[in-house]
This record gives sequence, C-alpha cells and structure tokens, in this order.
Amino acid sequence: MSDPVRVLARALASVAILVGLGAVTATGARASAPPRVELWVEGGAGWHSNESFLVTWKPAPGEHVTAPIAAVHYRLARDGIVVVADRRVAVSEAGVANGVGFTIISVPPVPGRYETEVWLEDSAHSYGLATSTVLQFDYLPPAAVRPLLPNGWVGANASPLLRLEHPAAPLPAAGIRGYAISVDGAPGGSPCAGPDSCEEDETDLAAGMDDDSLSLGVLPEGTSFVHVVAVSGAGIRSAQVGTASIHVDRTPPRVALSGLPGGWVDGPVRLTATATDSASGMAAAGLNGPLTEIGVDGARPSSAAGPSSSALVAGSGVHQVLARARDGAGNLGTAPPATVRIDEEGPRVAFLDTQDGAEPERLEATVSDPLSRPDPRRGSIAVRPLGSGRQFLPLATTVAAGRLVARWDSDAYPPGSYEFRASGYDTAGNSAGSERRANGTRMVLANPLKKPTAIVAWFGAKRRTARSARFGHGAPVSGRLTSATGSPLGGLPVQLVESFDTGSKPERRTTTVETAADGTFLAHLAPGPSREVEAVFAGSRTLGRATAPALRLEILSGVRMRASATMAKVGGAPVVFSGRVAGAGAGIPVELQFRLRRGDWREFRTVKTGAHGRFRYPYAFSDDDSRGVRFQFRAFVAVTDGWPYEPAGSRPVFVTGR
Repeated sequence: MSDPVRVLARALASVAILVGLGAVTATGARASAPPRVELWVEGGAGWHSNESFLVTWKPAPGEHVTAPIAAVHYRLARDGIVVVADRRVAVSEAGVANGVGFTIISVPPVPGRYETEVWLEDSAHSYGLATSTVLQFDYLPPAAVRPLLPNGWVGANASPLLRLEHPAAPLPAAGIRGYAISVDGAPGGSPCAGPDSCEEDETDLAAGMDDDSLSLGVLPEGTSFVHVVAVSGAGIRSAQVGTASIHVDRTPPRVALSGLPGGWVDGPVRLTATATDSASGMAAAGLNGPLTEIGVDGARPSSAAGPSSSALVAGSGVHQVLARARDGAGNLGTAPPATVRIDEEGPRVAFLDTQDGAEPERLEATVSDPLSRPDPRRGSIAVRPLGSGRQFLPLATTVAAGRLVARWDSDAYPPGSYEFRASGYDTAGNSAGSERRANGTRMVLANPLKKPTAIVAWFGAKRRTARSARFGHGAPVSGRLTSATGSPLGGLPVQLVESFDTGSKPERRTTTVETAADGTFLAHLAPGPSREVEAVFAGSRTLGRATAPALRLEILSGVRMRASATMAKVGGAPVVFSGRVAGAGAGIPVELQFRLRRGDWREFRTVKTGAHGRFRYPYAFSDDDSRGVRFQFRAFVAVTDGWPYEPAGSRPVFVTGR
C-alpha cells in the first residue's frame, strides 16, 4: 500500500457522498433534475502531460436545462480505487452559454489512467446523472535512445538505414508513441523544438516502440549527425538526446594510369593505376574495402586491395586498357580509357630492283611496316667494298615515310665492286637492315657507274703548265673537256680552283666557266698572289668527275725604290733610299743591293717594311774610292715565309760618288 494513489484512496474512503452511478437527490429536492451531459476533453482522449484537463460539457441529446446550473461535480478513480470522492466546482450563470460550459479537472500528480464521472447541480440543488470519461496523465520522460548506424563510410548511392535501441525500462505509463529524429551538421542538435516534449508532427516514427527503423535517404557529403529521442504517448521526450555521426562520401576516387607510352613501343609495357580519395580513402581494408583494378582488352582485370594495381600489357597489336577503383565508401571511379600500341616486329627493308639509268648514283630503298608504320625520321644507306668485311660507311640519306634515298658519290671511290646496306626503323623503335633488292638479289654496284671523262688545262699557246706574271697581273687559262674516248663535251660547267700560297687572303677562289661545243674553255685569272690552279669537272648524273693536272702561276713581288739624289759627296750628306713593297704590311725583309755596271748584285743592308709596306734607309758614301764611280742600287724581296709572292727586285737607280 505504498502507492500514493492507494494512500490517498484510504484517506477519502470515509467520504461517501455519492452512492452508485444514478441520479443524486438531496432531501427535499424537486422531482426534476439537471440534464445529463456530454463531455469533451480539450486535446483529445489520449495521454496528457499536464494534470489539469479542460473539460467541455453540454446537455446530452434529449436533455433539457430546467433550472440554472450552479455547479459541476466530478470524482476520480484509478484502477477502481477512488482518489477524488467528490469535488464541486461552482459555475456562475455567466460561465454557461446556451447550456454549454467547461471546467478544469485536475488529477493527482501521479501518472496514470483516471476514470472520471461528471454531473451537474442546479440552483435548486438537484443533481443530474453522471457521465463517465477517462483522463490519462503522464509527465515522465522515456529513457534515452541510442541510434545505430552503419559502420564506416556511406557511398553516393547508399540510403543508410537507421535502427534504434528501445528505451530501457521502466517505460512511461503513457507508453511510447514513437521516435523523433533529425539529421544535421551540428553535434549538439535536437529533433524537437520544445525543451522536454515533441509535437506530433515532430514524431517521425509514430507507430509505437517497435517502429524502430528508418531509411535516411541520400545524405549530403561529409559528416552528418543523427539526433534521436523517444516520445511517450503524452508527448514527453527523452531527457537526453541520442546522437551518432555518419560519414558520407559521394565523390568517386580519382584514378590515374602511369607508364603509358606516348606512341608505339617495341615490347611489353607495365602500367600502374593509382587511386586517390580525400574522404573515405583508399587504404586496404579486406575483401570489401578499397581496391584498384586494371583490365586489358576486356580480360579479367588485375585487382589489388588498396590504392594501386599493376598489369603487364604484352603482344603486338593495339590494346585497350581500362582502370578503375573503389574507395572506402564503395564509390567507383574510372580513369579515361587508354590505348597501348605494341609492335614487336621489325620493318621490312629492300632496295629497288634496278638503278635509274638517268641517275645511276641514286640509291633508293623502301621501308614497310604493317603496324607502327615506318619512322619518317630515322634510316640510312651505307656502302663498303664488296667482300671486304669492313664496316659499312654511311651515306647522307634522306628519310621519308617508307622511303630511304641516298646519292653515292662514285667518283670518290676507286674502281671495283661495292655492296650496300639499307637500315630502316618503325615508329616503335624496331630496326631492320637489308643488303638485297626487293627481287632478292644482292645490292652490288660496279664502279665506275658513270661514263669516264678527261680534262686538260694550260697557259698560252704553247700549253705550258707553269708561268709567271708581274705583280698586279693575271693570266689566261685554256683547256678542254672530253669523254674517255675523246669526244668533246660542250655546254658543261668547269671550275677553275685557285689555291693561293700561304699567307694569302682569301686562301682559295673558284671560277666557273662553260665549255664550248668543241669542249674547250677559256678564262682569265684575276690578279693576286702566286697559286696552284686546277681545272675540275664535278661530273653529272651520268658523267664521271675529272680533274686536270695542276697549273702553277707565280706572281713576282712588286717592289719600287728611289734615291734622294743622283750624286753623293764622299763624306757628305747621306743619300736616302726609300720605297714600297706592293701588297705588303709591316715586317717584310727587303735587301738593299748595289753593283757596278753589269756585275753581280751585292747586299749592303737589309731593312724591314713598315706600315703599308714602306721602307727607308739613309746611306753615306765614305770611301774615297767611290769618287767618280757610278753605282746601281735596287731593293730586292727574297723568298720569305708567309709571303705569297716570288722573289723580285726593283728597277735600278743610279748614284755617282764625287
């Protein structure tokens, strides 16, 4: 009997005001009684969290008010035990309109279901029949609820299921209406606006305690917080909000392929797919965790747990490669489709079957490759004497797609047989060489390939091979170009190559002349230093090269000298000899010589030229034997290193001693 309701019931048991459920009649009451009423509880007949109930009443159908209503009476019982025996609530005439009134009925502050009887009392103290209703009161909150969410990350297409642990016993008297749930980005959120209660529209699961799961639908990317409270039948929520976090990754991982060649390659290629993910990540976590795959040509992919996987692509052909990855949330990401081109076979190389008669030195080979195609940047044609075993000597080769072209300067090779080798490449880097023509025969040529020619050159009518000329003069050169049989070759260019002696600038000069119809040519060599002269026919596509024996053109040094006087006094003032060496600079030795009549020249002094080739020397006559003697003087330039002219002296000058 510790229940407070029962204690209250025993205290009121001695109060027996009402007996039974029929009409109550006081002594001397009138025969007519107040009407029986109909009752409405504000907020419905369900559970209420406030012990005070607003009850509205009016006469039941067929009942009439015959006297003013003075009061409303009610009594309360719980589990068949009366807890409020009779409570009278006075009703003023103003509180009733058209027979409808209301009163506030307060139940004890103990949660429970209260059976209630209500009757009216009129002004004559007559009592009407009682009408029964139920008032349900519960203010106690349910225990906290713990939300249960999937472990790990949730992917883009997942709709995570929320499950709820039931609140612990004891449950509220009102039972569990359901659960209020909210999802937001704040860890301290609440699903209900009120501090201790939830409205019906805030109760998301309203089918009772066992209505304990809910699909959360598509959540935003990142971390969301789920807040849950249990709601009693009276709308009272759990005092503590149950909160759990859920992580959502809606972005697929980024996948990149490394090791992709830029074009064709000549062998297997190892590719690696690497995946990155900034949210759920790519760390290996078992069979259902992150993985990375590479598939080649639709075959079963190479798969590895974690952020990377490798695969070997092999075999000639074009291979399609696909790479994808799954992150920790199950999102799938793919790399752009890639292509690997492998050509493990070398190209086919062959010379043309025949030589072009109009261009016998033209060498041409074809390069073909059905996969990667010939490389338009690499290839060569080379030559060596037949059967020599030497290394092939490469020739200047023009490379185009599928074609190698070289020109063999056969004139530069001695007579004999020569073999050739063509080397070609494909764009994958494979190479192949061939020493055969397309018809299978060896690529061998016999030299000379072209018709031999002959050329001769000479100076003057006597056909001299050497001559001299004064400084500042050139010389005419003649010659003739013929075939090996002596037939004239007209209308062809002949080069006259002048190689000047050491010290000359320029060192070489080339002049081109054209042969006449009879094969002859004539040219005039311009002034300059001493030189070797070669007449060269460079050949043509069908005619061989020819060079005439070298000619020698010697140019005498240009020396001038004068004396300051024609008479010289013995013991008197000196005679100044001065002059110039044409074309010379400073430092050229000049011998000053003298002689008597037709005697031999004898040196008496050597001087060197100054700027612009000039020289000067004063000479004094001191010997008495010189009186009356007429001397000849000259300046002479001898052979000198670096001086590209021949020895020569100036015209003599005459000086007489007195």
